[in-house]
Amino acid sequence: MFSKIPLFHGLEQADIDQISSHAKIKTYKKHQSIIAKGDTTDSLYLVIEGRLKVFLSDDEGKEVILAFLDKDNYFGELALLDQEPRSASVSTVKETKLAQISYQDFHKVIKENHQIALNLLATLARRNRLLAGNVGNLALLDVYGRVAKTLISQAKKNEKTGKLITGKLTHQEIANLTGSSREMVSKIIKELKFGGYITVKEKHIIINQKLPDKW
Repeated sequence: MFSKIPLFHGLEQADIDQISSHAKIKTYKKHQSIIAKGDTTDSLYLVIEGRLKVFLSDDEGKEVILAFLDKDNYFGELALLDQEPRSASVSTVKETKLAQISYQDFHKVIKENHQIALNLLATLARRNRLLAGNVGNLALLDVYGRVAKTLISQAKKNEKTGKLITGKLTHQEIANLTGSSREMVSKIIKELKFGGYITVKEKHIIINQKLPDKW
C-alpha cells in the first residue's frame, strides 16, 4: 500500500510491511480539517486515496493555498523532526483515506531504516525549492504569469491524450494559489479558453498547447 510513496522508495517490501503495521487508517469526509496551524500534534500522514489542500488563513477566512496533495503523497513530516507546532493547516478537498503514523513509531522505524531519513531529507529539499519558486513567482510575475505557472505546475500528463491536465480546480482555488482575485482568474481562464489554449471539463483544466508568455 505504501510502496509508491516517495518517502519509502528503496526499501524492501518487508520494511514497508513493518511500517504499515504501525499505521492507523482512517477515512475523512469532504472539507474536513485534518490539522490546523498551531496544533501540537506530531504524526506523519500518508495519503492513500483522495485529495487535500495545505493552506494558511487569517481571522477573516482569507486563504492562501500552499499545495494540493493527492494519492501517494504525505504531510506532517516537519513535526517528526522538531515536534514544533504545525506551520500550516490541512483539510480534505474530497473524501480522503489517510494512514497516520505517530512520532514514536516513526522514530522506531527510522532507526532501522536509514534510507527513510535520506528520502525525508530529499523531500524537504524539493519542497524548499518549490517554496522558493512560489515566493519568486509572487514577487516577480504579474497575475497572468502566476496563473499560467500554477496551471502548469498543477497538471500531469494524460497517458491517453498526451496533454497536461490538472486535478479539479475552482477559480477561487486558483486565486488562492496565486495570491490574486477570483474575478481576475475567471477573466484569464475565459480568454485562454477562447484562444483554444485550454479546455475546462468538470473543473479539470486541459492544456491544449503552450500557454502564451504574456497576456
